[in-house]
Amino acid sequence: MTKKQKKVLIRIIISAVLMVVIRVAYVFIGDGESKHNVGVLIKEPFWFIAYMVPYLLIGYDILRKAFKGIIKGQLLDENFLMAIATIGAIALALIQKSGDYIEAVAVMLFYQVGELFQSIAVGKSRRNISALMDIRPDYANVEIDGKIEQVDPDEVEIGTEIIVNPGEKVPIDGIVVDGKSTLNTAALTGESLPREVQIDDEIISGSVNLNGVLRIRTTKPFGESTVSKILELVENASSRKAKSEEFISKFARVYTPAVCFSALALAVIPPLVQILFMHAEPSIFMTWIYRALTFLVISCPCALVVSIPLTFFAGIGGAGKAGILIKGSNYMETLSKVSTVVFDKTGTLTKGVFEVTGVHHNEIENKKLLEYAALAESASSHPIGKSLQAAYGKEIDRTRVSDIEEIAGEGITANVDGKKIYIGNHKLMHRMNVPHIDCHCVGTIIHIAIDDVYAGHIVISDVEKEDSKEAISELKKAGIRRCVMLTGDAKKVAEDVAARLGVDEVRSELLPADKVNEVEKILASNTTGKLAFVGDGINDAPVLTRADIGIAMGAMGSDAAIEAADVVLMDDDPIKIAKAIRISSKCLRIVYENIIFALVVKFACLALGALGFANMWLAIFADVGVMVIAILNAIRALRVGK
Repeated sequence: MTKKQKKVLIRIIISAVLMVVIRVAYVFIGDGESKHNVGVLIKEPFWFIAYMVPYLLIGYDILRKAFKGIIKGQLLDENFLMAIATIGAIALALIQKSGDYIEAVAVMLFYQVGELFQSIAVGKSRRNISALMDIRPDYANVEIDGKIEQVDPDEVEIGTEIIVNPGEKVPIDGIVVDGKSTLNTAALTGESLPREVQIDDEIISGSVNLNGVLRIRTTKPFGESTVSKILELVENASSRKAKSEEFISKFARVYTPAVCFSALALAVIPPLVQILFMHAEPSIFMTWIYRALTFLVISCPCALVVSIPLTFFAGIGGAGKAGILIKGSNYMETLSKVSTVVFDKTGTLTKGVFEVTGVHHNEIENKKLLEYAALAESASSHPIGKSLQAAYGKEIDRTRVSDIEEIAGEGITANVDGKKIYIGNHKLMHRMNVPHIDCHCVGTIIHIAIDDVYAGHIVISDVEKEDSKEAISELKKAGIRRCVMLTGDAKKVAEDVAARLGVDEVRSELLPADKVNEVEKILASNTTGKLAFVGDGINDAPVLTRADIGIAMGAMGSDAAIEAADVVLMDDDPIKIAKAIRISSKCLRIVYENIIFALVVKFACLALGALGFANMWLAIFADVGVMVIAILNAIRALRVGK
């Protein structure tokens, strides 16, 4: 509990004790008219002054805010409603000389109790967000003239070598140039399993170094590193409002003045009608003014205005703690309505780690075929090129290679040792008019031609993630009706992977540009619900942007992912897609529960208040009680669990 919250709690306790003591004294002493007849000398002004002590102690800040709102022309907020209702109740007690001001004090007291509940609940949500904010590094260790000095991470340039000691946070993205250690990435991924790093491994900011000393060469400025991107994302999340939040804001802007004018009409019109047509006494005004004041207290929209944003805030905080960063409550709402999930295969359902599983050659031997393939792919950063280089297993002599040309979606042409090499899929062989042999093996088939003569092919298989099959199953349990996989792989390979994982549909042999067109077609056929696209966030940015909601998978360190996606999963576990959808569904369910509960109770109590069946105590429940219940329901969104 913060110092401010503790001060409010102390004020609540003191005011409550004073209110009870004064009430007991009033009942037993009275105004000289009780059966004890002890208070014959204690007159009305005494009780007024006595009750004003707890009233002003608990309500001075509300009255001040209401007064400032009136001066600024910002009327009709909850502070104004509380001030008018309680001052009106005090005025009625003065006019009637009842000496009983407990209702006015109680309204202000319980309103502050509700505000304290709200403050504590928001604080709890913020602490979840703060757990993410703790990844912000305070300094970077830089070696200057043989001495280690702590500098502001903003001052560290690209290529600078920094030192990260055990227990310190990695301040900036980079590559390990010396040392090995274990990293705690829980603040980024939500997973407690540590990660081993050594020389030449990429390392992202926000991780905590657990044991060894690491020397890291920075690859990005601090402002563009992973930790900065995540913090920016989290800080901006609250600015993107869901339709439910926007509805409540608009509703409150119309609802509050409407009930104020309704209360005014309730105080004036019924008594005038009774006096003019039913010959009632003018004192009837007091009855209707009391009903109007009760009506005002009941009408305060705090439960809705407070609990709805709090629910989204809590949901975003709970998801963030689980390693799922949702950019705003609008995306949380969209995520809850997803019925179709479209996957990019490589790096999402598979590890993107290709392995050579077969070499089928004509006249040339296996090693030579692999050598030509590795040399031709020596400039490639594609996983297939990397796998060929790894299978070759020797250092690549780039001087043997020239005239490298990449043909998108087909392959590469290059000169190796003066020979013309074509390496790619069957489309490239057709383009070059080279007759080729189809392979019976399942996998990605890389055909190779040397000097326009077919030399053979290499079979490469992508390794599926261990949890991919379970992830598809969990999505269907979560209510997803359609799972689609997009890939550039051959039809045979794609269908084999889809069948093993349980994917409903597969679209294969796609160029990068084709994925957007396929998503457009699926969107057109998707008559119910929203479409989510899940990709690695690097080469899938256009598709992530086009989908109703884009989910970047395993996106630590990827600027493209954080920029293009609406939801960022901070590790590469596909099961978290279903978890994100479940979190959003729970969050929206709580929102609708609070809206329905608050409106039903409010309108029922408003009707009772207008008809004279509700007093100020019922009004307190309709305002503060409903708000506290809604807030307690809202903070359930913090609990993510499994």
